[in-house]
Amino acid sequence: MAKAKRQYVCQNCGAVSYRWQGQCADCGEWNTLVEEATETVFSAKHDLSRGGRTLALETLDAASKMPDRMLCGIAEFDRALGGGFVAGSATLIGGDPGIGKSTLLLQAAGRLAKAGKSVVYISGEEAAAQVRLRAQRLGLGDAPVALASATSVRDILATLDSRTADFVVIDSIQTMHSDLIDSAPGTVSQVRASAQELIRYAKDSGAAIVLVGHVTKDGTIAGPRVLEHMVDTVLAFEGERSHLYRILRAVKNRFGGTDEIGVFAMGEEGLGEVANPSSLFLTDRGRDVPGSVVFPALEGTRPVLVEVQALTVRLASGATPRRAVVGWDSGRLAMVLAVLEARCGLQMGAAEVYLNIAGGYRLTDPAADLAVAAALISAFSERPVPADAIVFGELSLSGEIRPVAHDALRLREAAKLGFSSGWGPKGMKGVNGIGVTGFARLGELVDLMLGRAGGD
Repeated sequence: MAKAKRQYVCQNCGAVSYRWQGQCADCGEWNTLVEEATETVFSAKHDLSRGGRTLALETLDAASKMPDRMLCGIAEFDRALGGGFVAGSATLIGGDPGIGKSTLLLQAAGRLAKAGKSVVYISGEEAAAQVRLRAQRLGLGDAPVALASATSVRDILATLDSRTADFVVIDSIQTMHSDLIDSAPGTVSQVRASAQELIRYAKDSGAAIVLVGHVTKDGTIAGPRVLEHMVDTVLAFEGERSHLYRILRAVKNRFGGTDEIGVFAMGEEGLGEVANPSSLFLTDRGRDVPGSVVFPALEGTRPVLVEVQALTVRLASGATPRRAVVGWDSGRLAMVLAVLEARCGLQMGAAEVYLNIAGGYRLTDPAADLAVAAALISAFSERPVPADAIVFGELSLSGEIRPVAHDALRLREAAKLGFSSGWGPKGMKGVNGIGVTGFARLGELVDLMLGRAGGD
């Protein structure tokens, strides 16, 4: 006997509750529970261990070939994907509004179409004429891309079944609507059902399908979390609209690694590839500016030189100091400040500290600890770090400087851009003519920068 229940679904995380409440018990967001279609719960009265068909089991040592890749002609896009799109794969790309998701996908679709692939671009947010005008601005007005403006999944699947498609773009999954679900587009049930049908089409037909996803205010992809589990690849398009650069980062990839990024610059003709990302994040630095340090970040196998900027302001006694961070983890900044004060004797507790990663870049590499520490020491003592030096190394709570991965790769990239010295963990070796200075403890760096003898 079927028993009907009323259910409320969180539009942020997809959690289900059978009574309305102001706050979701799973994710903690407020006013996100929305009543959706009635769920029918069935009780299983049969033994599921009988009546099924026997599966053909395979061994791990069976012969299998690598999946064929479809290059879109944008090298940075193909790099982030791990070598191009895979036939029959489903890719989800998310990013802030206006960041350039539709522009990038239209550029990829246009180049694939010019290369002889059958490409379909379906927009649920814009009319076909609007997409056509954007393509003309991008110089792709003559690309044989099939356009449509639709939100019905049934109509979209019927259209795709009537032709052979190699590459399909759905912009966006939050606007799609399945008539099998009695709820509004964009709800958890609709997003899940629509994505499931489109992914099933990709697996059955062998077409590579890309779903554009909206993001919430905290930057996560809107809709149920299960959406990211359903697709093969999840790409995050990052960047600030006030800056020219954009970074395409793989968060999940069943056909490759997630350690590569693609770097783009927004221009009048759309998103252009950036072959040398370091040129974007290094400003015209003066030679005698305290608080400015160059750090060789590593994104996958690609080193990117970025500028770490620090500013300290001494306050009167009794005032509460402020800590402001842009582009780095505030908790890690607090750790570096604590080590400088406890292990090195720098009294920075009464000073305001401002830290910024130039160009809007976001640092996650733990090797940035030493660069941040050097920038703070330089700003606090008003003694600049040599302009031809790069700084990198991981810092422990004991004040020790630990080795980091791929130090030679970081030094080679610095040598290409004219740097002649590197400060880092003790034991690293210079390459391409770069002289290195190694430190075992943070106190040794403090002594060098303050011009005093002795260790910590």
